[in-house]
Amino acid sequence: MNEKSKTSISTGGFSRREFLMASAGAAALITAGTFANIARAKAPHALPPLPYLENALAPVISAETIGFHYGRHHKGYVDNLNRLIEGTPFSDMTLEKIVMETADKPKKDGIFNNAAQVWNHTFYWNSMKPEGGGERPDALKKRIIASFGSMDRCRKELAAAAVTQFASGWAWLVADGDALKIIKTGNAKTPLTSGMKPLLTIDVWEHAYYLDYQNRRTDYVNAVIEKLINWSFAEKNLGL
Repeated sequence: MNEKSKTSISTGGFSRREFLMASAGAAALITAGTFANIARAKAPHALPPLPYLENALAPVISAETIGFHYGRHHKGYVDNLNRLIEGTPFSDMTLEKIVMETADKPKKDGIFNNAAQVWNHTFYWNSMKPEGGGERPDALKKRIIASFGSMDRCRKELAAAAVTQFASGWAWLVADGDALKIIKTGNAKTPLTSGMKPLLTIDVWEHAYYLDYQNRRTDYVNAVIEKLINWSFAEKNLGL
């Protein structure tokens, strides 16, 4: 991630209605590098805008789920992080730097978990789009075939990682050097701390799907991949 070009994004004190309207008017997708940009803001960190309206992913993901997931869970991580870092050296760090500085340090688990979940969730929202799925962009398609052998193999490995992640966690398409890989991480873990470059992710915490799918995680994962996944976002993150 490039930390030299970071900027901040905040709600600017808008009402919720104004906030959603502003989000809907966004013209460009946020790339992975922009998550470092979002992270530039000094504490308190702000809840980044959704890149679409709360009902834009329906019927795959309902507005009710987005309302709870984004408006309560994601916001809760932001609020918790700000509380935990207040008056500490972390209060002047970017979000990404907080994640890197607190990873694998048991005494900093609270800060890491909340910072990583803020980052992961922001990345997740941008890993989907209305009327997503479908064909991958040509440049990304070539890289996927080179790494997995076929587009279908990539899709199947991504779905398998998401479905088989035990308990809460994430499934990721990442770049590891010149190769693309599918990995899964538990709880708040993120590929950032392993030196991999995230390209897109699927959230498999229960709060991501339980209102719509109950215990049918497989149905949720397949629907996201087939109808919402944002392959253009992955291509931009890869720098193609």
